[in-house]
Amino acid sequence: MATVQQLQQHIRESIKTAYPEPEAGSIAQLVLEHVLQKNRMQLSLAQQQEVNPEQETQLKQMVQRLQQQEPVQYVLGVAHFYGLELLVDERVLIPRPETEELVDLVLREHKGQDGLQVLDICAGSGCIPLALAANLRNAEVYGLEVSEGALEVAKANAAKYNLNINWLQADIFEPVPRITPASLDIITSNPPYVLEEEKGQMRENVLQYEPHLALFVPDQDPLKYYRRIAEVAQQLLKKGGKLYFEINERYGQQVQDLLLQLGFAEARVVQDLFGKDRIVRGMM
Repeated sequence: MATVQQLQQHIRESIKTAYPEPEAGSIAQLVLEHVLQKNRMQLSLAQQQEVNPEQETQLKQMVQRLQQQEPVQYVLGVAHFYGLELLVDERVLIPRPETEELVDLVLREHKGQDGLQVLDICAGSGCIPLALAANLRNAEVYGLEVSEGALEVAKANAAKYNLNINWLQADIFEPVPRITPASLDIITSNPPYVLEEEKGQMRENVLQYEPHLALFVPDQDPLKYYRRIAEVAQQLLKKGGKLYFEINERYGQQVQDLLLQLGFAEARVVQDLFGKDRIVRGMM
């Protein structure tokens, strides 16, 4: 039987073509923590411990998938987001740290408020509505998503944390069901925003495994989703209600201008931790 240290080295060596260092080391760490159910400290203290044959087999199967450049979150079946461990598979996008920044902004701007009415559009794995429901007191939260497969994942995540989300399966380009006009305090959305022409700059593991429906917009109409969601927000937000978009960094000014042209009382671009335009926030 191999030791933890030997297996850690084996994983790093086996995947370094697909994932160069230091990423290979980080992935090896994540995989071992997940399979052995140990945290970082426990793992470092158990380097000479032998791994049982079942776990060793499981690890080697995961290595085969990683060698095909499958994202580690899909291999493990989970992704971490704003304190939640969410179930993920190829039906949903892997939640990104930038999206945590959107959630954080919403929570900071609504601290201490009770019973808010919230809608997330293009919900995917449910990461945004679930994080908001977990952190806002007595909020009524809706999650809208067109993909039946993505909604199945989102519902499983809600059940895991016993969070009551009103799920709506609908295309945002059709009328939104079950929500009264001028009733919402908050609308959030991380819609598809990667241009088709940007495919060449993307990592192969994203292109090969993550759902294109949730990623890409036509080159000739990059603001397609923002325009439609802003129109929906005009109908559904209360006066003083807020709309939060995650955006393609190339279009911050254009999305801000779009909201102002549509009659929002104010709109501003918010930069992420790396200084890139990442969120546009508008108020009715």
